[in-house]
This record gives sequence, structure tokens and C-alpha cells, in this order.
Amino acid sequence: MEITEIRVHLRGEEKLKAFATVTFDACFVVRNLKIIAGAKGLILCMPSRKQPDGTYHDIAHPINPAFRKVLEDRIFATYEEEIKRQGPIPISRSPSDDGE
Repeated sequence: MEITEIRVHLRGEEKLKAFATVTFDACFVVRNLKIIAGAKGLILCMPSRKQPDGTYHDIAHPINPAFRKVLEDRIFATYEEEIKRQGPIPISRSPSDDGE
């Protein structure tokens, strides 16, 4: 299986840095992977669905650590390229953040 395309859509939020879409073998796509700023760096979150009990369950995810690493490395590299191309997106602030 080959990753044939990665698209990254930057976000202007404090923790949510971007959404990613990954295409495999030019015939299968996974959307809504999230790139999150964590305490130790970037985190890749798989697309998930909220369960009735309030927890979240991944819809699609790697089943072994080796492929997870490949996927993270490729997506994070594309994310860095997109930041270089567009420049960082300013963080959106809510009106309550302005002290008003």
C-alpha cells in the first residue's frame, strides 16, 4: 500500500493546528485526521466518532506501530511544507480572550 497524496488544511486554533486527508493507492481516502499541538510536540489523531457515553472511538487507524510512524512522518512533513508555503495561520481569539 502506498500513500499517493496528502493534503493538509491549516487551522488558526491554539491546539488544533490542521486537518489532514490521506489517499492510499490513488483509490482510498481517509479524511479528518487532526494535527494537534500537545505538551511534547505534534500529535496525529485519527478520525473518530463520539459514542453515546461521551467517549470517542477511532473510525480508521493504523494497526501496527511501524505504519503509524510512517503515516505520522509523512503527514507532519507535509504539514511543515504547508506552513512554509502559506506561513503560520494566526491563532483565532474569542471575544472573551480580549479581556472584554
